[in-house]
Amino acid sequence: MATIAFDINNLPETEEDIDFSDIEAKYELPEARGFENIVIIDNLPKVDEKKQEKLTKVLKNILKPVGTIVENGIQMPRDEESNKTKGFAFVEFANAEQANLAIRKINNYPLDKSHNLAVNLFNDFEFYMDLEDEFEEPEEEPYEEKEHLKSWLTDPFARDQLSIYAGDFLGIYWNQRTDQPETIHQRQNWTETYTQWSPKGSYLVTLHRPGVAIWGGPSWKKIMRFVHPNVKLIDFSHNERYLVTWSSDPLDNKIVQSITGGKTPFSEEDEGNHAVIWDTHTGAVLRTFPNVPNDPKSDTPAKIHWPMFKWSPSDHYFARITRGQMISIYEAPGMGLLGKKSVKIDGVVDFEWCLHQSKKDLMVYWTPEISNQPARVSIMSIPTKDNIRVKNLFNVKDCKFYWQPQGHYLCVKVDRHTKSKKSFFTNLEIFRLKEKDIPVEVIERKDTAIAFAWEPQGERFAVISTSDPSPPAPNAKGMNQIAMKTTVSFYAPEKNKSNKIADANGFKLIETFEKKTTNSVLWSPRGRHLVLATLRTQNICDLEFWDLDFETSDNKKDPTKFQLLATVEHYGVTDAEWDPTGRYFLTSASAWRHSLDNGYILWDFKGTKLYSQNIERLFQVLWRPRPKSLLSEEQKRKIRKNLAQYSKGIEAEDLSSQKAYSAATLDRRRKLIDEWNAFRKRAERQITEERNFAMGRWGTQPLPAQAPNLEVIEEWIEEVIEETEEVIE
Repeated sequence: MATIAFDINNLPETEEDIDFSDIEAKYELPEARGFENIVIIDNLPKVDEKKQEKLTKVLKNILKPVGTIVENGIQMPRDEESNKTKGFAFVEFANAEQANLAIRKINNYPLDKSHNLAVNLFNDFEFYMDLEDEFEEPEEEPYEEKEHLKSWLTDPFARDQLSIYAGDFLGIYWNQRTDQPETIHQRQNWTETYTQWSPKGSYLVTLHRPGVAIWGGPSWKKIMRFVHPNVKLIDFSHNERYLVTWSSDPLDNKIVQSITGGKTPFSEEDEGNHAVIWDTHTGAVLRTFPNVPNDPKSDTPAKIHWPMFKWSPSDHYFARITRGQMISIYEAPGMGLLGKKSVKIDGVVDFEWCLHQSKKDLMVYWTPEISNQPARVSIMSIPTKDNIRVKNLFNVKDCKFYWQPQGHYLCVKVDRHTKSKKSFFTNLEIFRLKEKDIPVEVIERKDTAIAFAWEPQGERFAVISTSDPSPPAPNAKGMNQIAMKTTVSFYAPEKNKSNKIADANGFKLIETFEKKTTNSVLWSPRGRHLVLATLRTQNICDLEFWDLDFETSDNKKDPTKFQLLATVEHYGVTDAEWDPTGRYFLTSASAWRHSLDNGYILWDFKGTKLYSQNIERLFQVLWRPRPKSLLSEEQKRKIRKNLAQYSKGIEAEDLSSQKAYSAATLDRRRKLIDEWNAFRKRAERQITEERNFAMGRWGTQPLPAQAPNLEVIEEWIEEVIEETEEVIE
């Protein structure tokens, strides 16, 4: 009998450290197998015995990445008469998970030009064979009309909505300009962490420990819920069709089942993943993803860069990056890799989609300098994955991408270092996408740019830069102790005599403001107006309202004439946002950043303070986004041409709304008007009766009781009675 070595001085620290592998191997039971690990592959070519072995090898190579095929696990039935295979094969995998993976990965695989593989579970065929031969028509479900998700756009006063999250309450309100916002809907504990609007304003999203819920419609009912325990981050595709949720905790079906009462939308393959992509219309899980894997050359875990997935403007594609290795581009709604493989790019750091929708989707990415290879900025066309423009760069520290909203230009902000690497400066590389061969214009700056912003409805852009070699770092809550000195510069394309943009002349510097503390440029959604703001800084909280197309006395717009409309201050301001129409500007001091004077202020586009409110523990104030206008450019031009005609009614409504301080005041005034009209009718009736009585008493014909259109005509007759003529000396 063999003796077991036992050392009292070298015992395992915990139970997990004990090695049970020898016992498990000795008493291992054979795995119970059914048909769940067998798939049927259809649409195979019908071959004879000589080519069957070759076809089997091809199938094994295709199925190798999926899993392990058991010995003699591929069987191809043969036709006795023709002695050829019947065009399908049974494939037995090691387990059911690999069989399910084969369906996802190999289904519709192009074997050749005339054969696309169709993969199904063997058990599915049994299910369809057991179906009844006679069709039974399902019961027709009663139609339930759903609420209109865009109903708030029909407001007769064209007001915008905003959400306010403070303390335990989250509410939706109408903007009332100078008055207190009108409450639409409010709930306590409506969200547990924060809230977010969908890109077009159709849904309000609330986050909870069990998952995410979306709300909308006039009644603010729950439209859909998505089970994802301890969800932390969410993101929508641009057209709101898809929702991405992420949690730091890996998916666990047992936890999900405890929440839903036994049901789970996830499969065994989804367990352990962190990100989920949902269909917002059906609530179905389209696909789950793990976190980006760690860099094999580094021991530190990979950081989460949000959004994890970036969507093309059409929602047809979405992509994510594995830094230093590749960009994975997926197709929606199939959720498969475009071309069934990722784009491998050594050293890739970042990428961005062009958000202007056109026939082809464009993507830009950059790679750093590696060995003797320069840094590169490349523009890729999707779905072909062809690089349509590549620009080499040298001495590069970092790159940031800024697509012009109309897709005419791409600005790459290149932070560069000198040869000694002791100082840094910025170059603006502007790609002209509408010109042949996509020429690049370089704007060299001697300082470092910290912010860049295109005009939403134009071709101008603003740059914030600083010469401070070591700008102050924010604290743990994102607040800066001291504001750094900055310079704000504006650029615009040169124009020819006919006031058209002359691309050949490039961009020129049109205005510079020095010795500022501005760290944010906030353009109005309609362009022309902007706010230069100093946000999240403890000692300075300035806001400057500018008009970049100020009209002179002769009513002509001068693009080089900048007019400062107002300089105001909001102590402790942390966030600022224009409303979707560009009429109002909202600033807020969030309790997430500090606890002093939490509240918000509403301004008009000229910097006039309209309304302010201090709210204890105010966390978020968000404007509800609007979808893109359905009006054509011709209709918009017609409205602008007849704006004076429309403005009369609008100004009258504005004047009326300014005088109405509340709904109760309006009701009271209506009652007073009704009482006055009733009194006036009684008085007119009494006067008419008294007049008729008086005329009848004096023998004059009385006036009719109802003579609203009676017209009295007086006639003067002159007659010469006598005429005398005298001569005066």
